[in-house]
Amino acid sequence: MKKILFILLLAIGTISYAQVHDPVKWSTSVKKISDKEVELIAVATIQKDWHLYSQEIPEGGPIPTLFTFEGDSRYLKKGNTTEPEGHVVDDPIFEMKIKYFDTKAVFTQKIRLKTAEKFTVKGAVEYMVCTGENCLPPKEVELVFNVN
Repeated sequence: MKKILFILLLAIGTISYAQVHDPVKWSTSVKKISDKEVELIAVATIQKDWHLYSQEIPEGGPIPTLFTFEGDSRYLKKGNTTEPEGHVVDDPIFEMKIKYFDTKAVFTQKIRLKTAEKFTVKGAVEYMVCTGENCLPPKEVELVFNVN
């Protein structure tokens, strides 16, 4: 109950602040691995004092980072999106170990190409960011990867 109340109060208290403050900027690129495989790269640049949560957060914790990619017959997703090492801390609010990133985080997703033509992979990332004092509500950002 304590956790739910905390999240609710933070969300309500920061809604107007969240509308004007965006502490994470996302950029994308594509790295060719071979003629049949490329890596989609999403980089989160995180403002000082903020942190972005990992994709793997224990149940009952904050909202984890989640990547989704639109299906397309021109490629096949290989495995899951990978993330950097990050920091693991004992979070006193959620009473659990939580992994997060500060400053910068690079996420990668391998895909197998089914065509030699140029195309765009569309996706999205849903994430939550916090400081030691407050959190912003979860946000979703569209991502575009140009495969050449």
